[in-house]
Amino acid sequence: MSNSNLGTGKGGDVDSHIESGAPLPNFTTNIQLSTIAPAYGLQSTQQQPDYLDYDQKGRGVVSTMFTNSGISYLLGVTVGGVYGLQEGLRNTPSSRWKVKLNSVLNHCGRYGSQVGNMMGATAILYSLYEGLADTYDLDQYTGPIQPPAPLFAGFMTGATYYMRAGPRVAALAGTIGVGAVGATFGLYSVLGMPYGSKGYLWL
Repeated sequence: MSNSNLGTGKGGDVDSHIESGAPLPNFTTNIQLSTIAPAYGLQSTQQQPDYLDYDQKGRGVVSTMFTNSGISYLLGVTVGGVYGLQEGLRNTPSSRWKVKLNSVLNHCGRYGSQVGNMMGATAILYSLYEGLADTYDLDQYTGPIQPPAPLFAGFMTGATYYMRAGPRVAALAGTIGVGAVGATFGLYSVLGMPYGSKGYLWL
């Protein structure tokens, strides 16, 4: 009898020891309920929503410059190569296969590299000038002339590329750049396409 009572007593001691143990840690001390207020039916005390920093173009100036210059160089090499192919076949000094092939390769390499380098250099200049205009928020000073960054970049690219030919030629080249950007913007407006949707230069 005493043994059974002793066993019951031990069992009771074990149960009481478990019930009087240390409480479980509180994992909610570092959680701000205001951030998950709708889930708990609480009213958030936050006055303004949080916004993440977002670049509308999704790329920085350096990344944009590399993208534009790479695409422009490839396009220039392709266009110049096709033109060089035609010139090589037209101006070959002989109808022999080896001579004709050599003429085609020479003309393709010459015109392809020239056009590719020109387009790649102008794309770098355009990207840098457009990034400069965006950095200094040029649109705040131009009023109804929007968007000013591509127009500024187009003018400065043409003027810088041809500045060694004199101020008149540089001004003419800059005007042509502004005209190309303006014509593209007008065409996009007529077609209902978002301006700059292609993500390449001013297209």
